[in-house]
Amino acid sequence: MQLLSARIAGAIIAATLASGCATTGGPSEAYDPWQKVNRGTFAFNDTLDKAVLKPVAQGYVKVVPEFARAGVTNFFSNLEDVGTSLNNLLQGKAGAGVSDAGRFLVNSTLGVLGLWDVATPMGLEKHYEDFGQTLGWWGVLPGPYLVLPFLGPSTLRDGPARFVDPSWYYYPAIEPEGLRWGVQLLDIVRVRAELLKAEGVLDEAALDRYSFVRDAWWQRRRSQVFDGKPPKSKEDE
Repeated sequence: MQLLSARIAGAIIAATLASGCATTGGPSEAYDPWQKVNRGTFAFNDTLDKAVLKPVAQGYVKVVPEFARAGVTNFFSNLEDVGTSLNNLLQGKAGAGVSDAGRFLVNSTLGVLGLWDVATPMGLEKHYEDFGQTLGWWGVLPGPYLVLPFLGPSTLRDGPARFVDPSWYYYPAIEPEGLRWGVQLLDIVRVRAELLKAEGVLDEAALDRYSFVRDAWWQRRRSQVFDGKPPKSKEDE
């Protein structure tokens, strides 16, 4: 059921948030030799989102109080700190890696399984790192742009890298099976709900939704790999 996780909604919406803050550097256009297939996959993901995810997310926001939704977000965000810590360490960022591990320990205990973020007020800054960023940090090129079914924007480098991050292995460890499915569905819905306010930007700004998402995602991803300071390309120079 990871197929319908946070990465779905991000395929359609999240890149809109990045377009305003993406830094320069790298090619001005994504390398997209598989555009015909990518467009078909994008349309499939978009249709699935409109038919299923968006209505369910709207119901979640309407029924669940804001404080409860915040607790759910904090819980899953806390789990993400494990992978972030490991990837920071793999990138040689020992300070950030230790800080992220500290966040997880503090929020898992004092924050009651991460429902409350008590680490941030303590000065333990939250970071966002994954194995695709780690590969990019060590010089692995992204390769062609690739839209994955259910998962959305990626590249030939970042797609397989998803399966290395710990977040893919949390759910199989949950027992019983009914609880496992419930937690997975909750994760999917809460991420889609957080993106409801952002999707208007995409609808208003994009004449070609596919190209808009692709270019914004590509710029944002490059910025993430180089911690907001990507090297300039020949085009920029």
